[in-house]
Amino acid sequence: MSKLAFIGLGVMGYPMAGHLQKGGHQVTVYNRTAAKAERWVAEFGGAQAPTPRAAAEGAEIAFTMVGNDDDLRSVALGDDGALAGMKAGTILVDHTTASAEVARELFALAKDKGIAAIDAPVSGGQAGAENGALTVMCGGEQAPFDTSKPVIDAYAKACILLGTAGAGQLTKMVNQLCIAGLIQGLAEGMNFGKKAGLDMEKVIAVISKGAAQSWQMDNRAATMCEGKFDIGFAVDWMRKDLGICLAEAKNNGARLPVAALVDQFYAHVQARGGSRWDTSSVMHLLAND
Repeated sequence: MSKLAFIGLGVMGYPMAGHLQKGGHQVTVYNRTAAKAERWVAEFGGAQAPTPRAAAEGAEIAFTMVGNDDDLRSVALGDDGALAGMKAGTILVDHTTASAEVARELFALAKDKGIAAIDAPVSGGQAGAENGALTVMCGGEQAPFDTSKPVIDAYAKACILLGTAGAGQLTKMVNQLCIAGLIQGLAEGMNFGKKAGLDMEKVIAVISKGAAQSWQMDNRAATMCEGKFDIGFAVDWMRKDLGICLAEAKNNGARLPVAALVDQFYAHVQARGGSRWDTSSVMHLLAND
């Protein structure tokens, strides 16, 4: 059993922290909206703290799961930030999907205090968090990773150290770039089949057994054909992630023509009021032009 802090109880963090508490750890949570932290304690036990610093005091590992770079800095840095409450020899594990730049920044600031930092963005969405089946992509040093992994395994089906600080975030960028292209291709294929008058249930049944098969096809093709876009990862979040990818590509020289195009398609979805629709809603642009 470990003494842990979990900072950020959104749709992902809430169940992830719950898995830690149910796994026998002693978890103290912090959330910007205190009512959600109160609800979490009522459901899972553990304790609630008024600031990230207070949550992290005495914790062997402090986890963060917030929205973006600025949110991460706000809960990790400053007088009330998590690092201010942590002691040398402890570990900060950040599950936020953020930039590699902020991951390296936190790594350096933590190291100055004798604290290890791991950037550990996740893939698997809300369902993966609730089912304890996330994929966790880590950047940092081996020893703190080895200490953290058995704890992270409470909500992970895979947890891999990919390199030094920032490597986890860069890998998450690869993940999002692959998804963006796949789901656009899926949307075009499904829309084409519908326009051609095919029985899409049968089409999906047969092509999902061949080279076109993907997680997106298995989990989104049918709902895309039905015009249902209220499940999964929101367009707003995907645009944030693609923005991170496009910014990083300017630094490393990678060409991302498809990602840039799909990002603009999502901008059109937002303009149609679909900010909170899931990423498969690129289908809406094709079906309702």
